[in-house]
Amino acid sequence: MNDVVSLAAELIATPSTTRDEGAVVDLVSRWLVARDWNVTVQEVTPGRGNVWASRKGGGVTLSTHLDTVPPHLPPRREDGRLYGRGACDAKGIAAAMMVAAERLVAEGEQRVDLLLVVGEERGSDGARAANQLPATSRWLINGEPTESILASGCKGALRVIVRTEGKEAHSAYPHLGRSAIAPMLRMLPELDALPFPSDPVLGPTTVNVGLIRGGTEANIVPGACEAEMMVRLVGDVAPVRALLDGWAKGRAELEYGSFIPAQHFHTVPGFESAPVAYTSDIPLLTNWGKPLLFGPGSIHVAHTTEEYVREDELRASVDTYVALVRRLLA
Repeated sequence: MNDVVSLAAELIATPSTTRDEGAVVDLVSRWLVARDWNVTVQEVTPGRGNVWASRKGGGVTLSTHLDTVPPHLPPRREDGRLYGRGACDAKGIAAAMMVAAERLVAEGEQRVDLLLVVGEERGSDGARAANQLPATSRWLINGEPTESILASGCKGALRVIVRTEGKEAHSAYPHLGRSAIAPMLRMLPELDALPFPSDPVLGPTTVNVGLIRGGTEANIVPGACEAEMMVRLVGDVAPVRALLDGWAKGRAELEYGSFIPAQHFHTVPGFESAPVAYTSDIPLLTNWGKPLLFGPGSIHVAHTTEEYVREDELRASVDTYVALVRRLLA
């Protein structure tokens, strides 16, 4: 279980979709207690919680999440790859951090903590709770699949629901009603032409319309329609909201949901760096130190049925986590 690939496979074999992480929390906690870590399980909701393992404190915290998207996919090893749900997002990363922390302690470095949270895939309730813990670290290395490159920054995220209203009528007499779907179909293509902000590091703001719901039956003029979209932010949210408010004015109602700001991260000379487009728990862990983002694997296979991480990359990431911790503490 000190072999990172074997440990990752054990974590992957333990189902832990968001809101059902209890079994993997227990596995990780027992692994750490058996190796003399000071372990705190912070209950987030009944039966599930964050795992905080510490030694001396005051140094670097290695952190990632233990939950996964559904469905559970058991581990398998094939052609030098470890497959399964969480292989790269983010149980392989958790295993690499655990093994790296153990190596650092064995070599005499006590200023390393582990923070393994729940709930990242659906609202990050684990990270929100973890930020209330009495953290002492000066640096936070968060783990997401960055293809083993330090992330120089990541885009933020803003959820928006667009609603249009109509008037129901029998479809044989459409003039007696007013379609709620028709104006939505006219509005959504206009998003591509809006002058959203761009950033020299993070690139352009992007908008994904991920869900559309409208109407009740094909023979009824639809009285309501809504679209849910995710905006990937590269800077201040205010100009984006102003653009969307102007776009919708007089035509639709907007409901703004969860918001995570764009981030620029610390990088280390000698380690390759590049920006990423997805978000992480970092904006919610402000009390844990100056942030870095690094992890093995590719986001392009995360959340897919063929999720995997290369075994050689997973092993190499242990060395990189050790090296990063040592550089930050030097």
